[in-house]
Amino acid sequence: MRLLKSLALFATLSALLAACTPKAAETVATPNTPPAPAPGPLEKLSPCPKFSDAPSKDDAETNYVLYRDHLKAGDWKGAYGYWKKVYSVAPAADGKRNTVLADGIRFCEYFMSQTRDSAYIDTIFALYDQIQLCYPEGGYVAGRKGFDYFYKYPNRASREQIYAFFKKSIDTDGEKAADFIINPMSAVLVELHEAGKVSDAEAKVYVEKIQAAIAYGSRNCEGTGCERWAIVKEYAPVRLEYFEVVKDFYPCSYYEERYYPDFQESPTDCDVIRTVYSRLKWGGCGENSAALSAVAAAGNANCVEAGAAGPVAEAYRCLRDGSYSCAVSKFEQAAAEETNAVKKGEYLLLIAKIYYSHLKSFSRARQYALRAADARGGWGEPYILIGRLYASSGPLCGPGRGWDSQIVVWPAIDMWNRAKRVDPSSAGEANKWIGRYSQYMPKREDVFLRNLAAGQSFYVGCWIQESTTIRTAD
Repeated sequence: MRLLKSLALFATLSALLAACTPKAAETVATPNTPPAPAPGPLEKLSPCPKFSDAPSKDDAETNYVLYRDHLKAGDWKGAYGYWKKVYSVAPAADGKRNTVLADGIRFCEYFMSQTRDSAYIDTIFALYDQIQLCYPEGGYVAGRKGFDYFYKYPNRASREQIYAFFKKSIDTDGEKAADFIINPMSAVLVELHEAGKVSDAEAKVYVEKIQAAIAYGSRNCEGTGCERWAIVKEYAPVRLEYFEVVKDFYPCSYYEERYYPDFQESPTDCDVIRTVYSRLKWGGCGENSAALSAVAAAGNANCVEAGAAGPVAEAYRCLRDGSYSCAVSKFEQAAAEETNAVKKGEYLLLIAKIYYSHLKSFSRARQYALRAADARGGWGEPYILIGRLYASSGPLCGPGRGWDSQIVVWPAIDMWNRAKRVDPSSAGEANKWIGRYSQYMPKREDVFLRNLAAGQSFYVGCWIQESTTIRTAD
């Protein structure tokens, strides 16, 4: 039955592929997509036509070698002529790998890049279907469909449909899931949960699967695979921090691993102590948590709010207990009642920090930081915080690496420079952050390739929506 389906699809594709012909002579870079993983040894060869099924096995294998050589040389037109000959008689190659079919997708993507003809997209997904028929093992095809819809053709599928492809892929492959699905799946999972379309229970299942895949892939990678997993580790865990706002989503051990090192680095900083203690309490850490005990002891020794009363005392109590909406409300009340500009600014900045560290709402954090700066003039700390908000937005505004994730550093540096201008005493802290993040700005070559230049004005979108100045890391 599978062979009959494959032959029927093969006939349909043969007609569709007539559209996949070179229509422009100029050469462009091959689309940067994750490579198709070569299937391992199979007990049975693919049921689809193979070299051994061709009228001339030698000719088919020779044409295969020739088209691959032309591809390596960047000769798309020459390669395509030989590829068509191979595809017409042996789309399954030697029966052990999907190379011919995967290369058919590469050809269509290339020709579409030259002509902007969207008709190629139907052929691309038909080729994915043929890969699934000829090499059905694993979740590769579902993952690649989800990947392409997410990054290349987002208007052709809903977020729910894309998520369904990623679910099928990771359900099939488990901890051995392909690296290229992890980042977009993390992004879609957060989006759909935030929109109320994925339940807490379902989100927890797939966060655990994503975490298991990252752990397995990072442990067992080799060569360039390790580089891809490094990119994943820079994005997915940060994106999934969103679920920290969901009570009982992550266990105490997650919060200990995530936040306790911050306390160890700054064991007397009251902002750090309050944040870490609150996160551990929110995460359900109790009397048996050595980390919670250590943070509590440091707080008692360094951060007792002497003389705090009324809404301020209530706000600190709510914050310690991990009741963040209560803390925001009480600090807001305290700020409204306060006539001292210094204290008023401090209460508003504490609200900003709650939105940043605990509620993961960067736009609200900026709103309150700006209010704090207005309340207390000549104070650099609110701008330091806004710079940190911007600098840590790489995973929100891009894939964690690359242009969209790097340009957020520019408005961050603007804010740190502003902190120094309004408050010279904040220069040390501002320079620390500038030094830490300047290395992550785009390189001169990346700016040049976009017909831009250092010193020009540039608008950063995403949630930041600020005009800034282009800078380079080199």
